[in-house]
Amino acid sequence: MRAVIQRVTEANCKVDGIVTGSIELGFLVLLGIEDADTADDLEWMAQKIAAMRIFGDENGLMNKALADVDGNILLISQFTLFAATKKGNRPGFTRAARPEKAVPLYEAMIGRLSSLLNKSIQAGIFGADMKISLVNDGPVTIVIDTKNKE
Repeated sequence: MRAVIQRVTEANCKVDGIVTGSIELGFLVLLGIEDADTADDLEWMAQKIAAMRIFGDENGLMNKALADVDGNILLISQFTLFAATKKGNRPGFTRAARPEKAVPLYEAMIGRLSSLLNKSIQAGIFGADMKISLVNDGPVTIVIDTKNKE
């Protein structure tokens, strides 16, 4: 499982011109799910996202988490995070989980983050052609991967 976390002052997702999720201060999380992912990967990732301290404190240091700033999450499924680009110029996506595996994990991630943060999670629509708008704050962008825990 791979996530790109962007600290934002606002973000939204539209499908066919209709807003499916919108937040102000918080994280836009692009979530890629691969075939090898398990419930353990989901739990580790959810804990990491919920506790990520990348908001500034009174000294301007990144010491505050979502809960400290009453931030929200807009969660977007993005299989292209597992693009294979080694050969040729057309990416391959064989590592990305098929919908029958990815959808339950994506929905479980929404539920787990909601539980950890004690608030609803805004989301896109799995598999839809989504239009994402955001104002990246900083910019601050963090990439985390359950198979490469750096």
